[in-house]
Amino acid sequence: MLDTAVDSPILPAIRHEAPTTDQKQTTDRHLNPLRRLASQTAIYGLSSILGRFLNYLLVPLFTYYFSPAEYGVVSEFYAYAGFFAVLLVFGLETGYFRFRGKSPDTTDDTVYATAQRMLFGANIGFFLGIAIFSGSIADALNHGDHSDYVVWIGAILALDSTAAVCFARLRAEEKAWRFAGIKLTEIVITVAMNLFFIVLCRGAYDQDPASMLGRLWNPEIGVGYVFIANLVGSGMKWLLLLPQLRGAGARFDRDLFARMMRYSLPMMVIGFAGVTNEMLDRALMKYLLPYDADTNLAQLGIYSACYKLSILMSLFIQAFRYAGEPFFFAHEGKQGSKALYARVMTAFVIFCMLIFLLVTLYIDVFKYFIGEPFRAGLTVVPVLLLANLFLGIYINLSIWYKLTDRTLTGAWVAMGGAALTIVLNLWWVPILGFMGAAWATLACYIGMAAVSYLLGRRHYPIPYEVPRIFGYIGLGLFLYFSHGWLISAGLLSWPVSATLFLALYLLVACAADGRRLLFPSPQALDDK
Repeated sequence: MLDTAVDSPILPAIRHEAPTTDQKQTTDRHLNPLRRLASQTAIYGLSSILGRFLNYLLVPLFTYYFSPAEYGVVSEFYAYAGFFAVLLVFGLETGYFRFRGKSPDTTDDTVYATAQRMLFGANIGFFLGIAIFSGSIADALNHGDHSDYVVWIGAILALDSTAAVCFARLRAEEKAWRFAGIKLTEIVITVAMNLFFIVLCRGAYDQDPASMLGRLWNPEIGVGYVFIANLVGSGMKWLLLLPQLRGAGARFDRDLFARMMRYSLPMMVIGFAGVTNEMLDRALMKYLLPYDADTNLAQLGIYSACYKLSILMSLFIQAFRYAGEPFFFAHEGKQGSKALYARVMTAFVIFCMLIFLLVTLYIDVFKYFIGEPFRAGLTVVPVLLLANLFLGIYINLSIWYKLTDRTLTGAWVAMGGAALTIVLNLWWVPILGFMGAAWATLACYIGMAAVSYLLGRRHYPIPYEVPRIFGYIGLGLFLYFSHGWLISAGLLSWPVSATLFLALYLLVACAADGRRLLFPSPQALDDK
């Protein structure tokens, strides 16, 4: 665990004198949480960024080696998997955080064992059902020749879901480096196996099918090697997590289990609604687009590849979630906590808009990460980046129902967002194509953030800096559209315009909020 204590306090702004001991302790009390959250986010972000960057390299691999229709099959199966990934964890990650250390009569091992045994039992049953009915499921999905795909996805889901509480325990114990190491190892192995099968084995097969490597490539499996590589990575992850099973043999507390499920199941509904917002467009697109089946799959592949270009925003949000959830619970009820949460939101939006500008202003560089046939969908990237921004804002706002145990109310908000996503996709995708799916995602997250903000003001009011937040969003959009106008008018080349506007945003952010956020005064972080 990193020690992020401040070595020297901020000197008083008016009188240049050394602060008293009380002043130093008060300042450290506020600075340490901010620095600790930043350091934990940085470590989780390191694993996410390095790991996802390695994983990101698979996008050009897939889009250069597979056709849009073939890549559409991968996107479709992973879209289905996204729904089950939420259902099979039952919201117990957040439930574990909530009940860990809550009662002196309940040990951490008891909470951990209760959650873990539930996951093992449910996921073993799930995998057996998938294995038995894989043929029928493949037929229902119009992939009757590939029931093996269904079995492999089922195995990946079972392994990943049973690992969820292990990772939650690492986060709760602030073992961020071990968490990051295991995640990175899984991704490195997955990437390596993809390269082995798709590049080496397929290349050897094309040259000599009878060669040793060539015999490992079966053209009938095709994109199924993507799932096999993922399965190998998930299996290695579980081997590395075996030491985390310590404590899983503790007493199973039935009363605790009932309380955990009452709290966690609404979180599962929230997660399911969230994955509906994120994945439903890709699951339904081949049915909603007004073309033939092959063209629809190709359009799905194009949309999914361009969706990957919003990866930097997703990476940051994921890293923030890993660090933020235990952080919010740890500071619940402490003096200055609400003001601290508000400052976190402001810093979050500033950084997200920086990512938005980095990707959109330099889209002529990022586009080379996908094959040329997939670049027809680049217009969705700015919309999806903004959608992810509002998703991140919603995640920040959602602490009100987690900290007040109103998870059922939070579930209704999430289900409302999912309903909006379904309606807008059914309405807009047949008319606007994959752009309709992107606009539906943005509309959904804006709506969910707005409703969550209003409910939070009533149940757990936090003094969010709303004008400042929208000021940065407006500034980012202004710079983005100004860049587009300058390029289309031929007044500046895109590299000059992009660099100029990105530097301008950084200058404004540092001047307006750099010192205020990094070195807040104790008075600024006292709840009013």
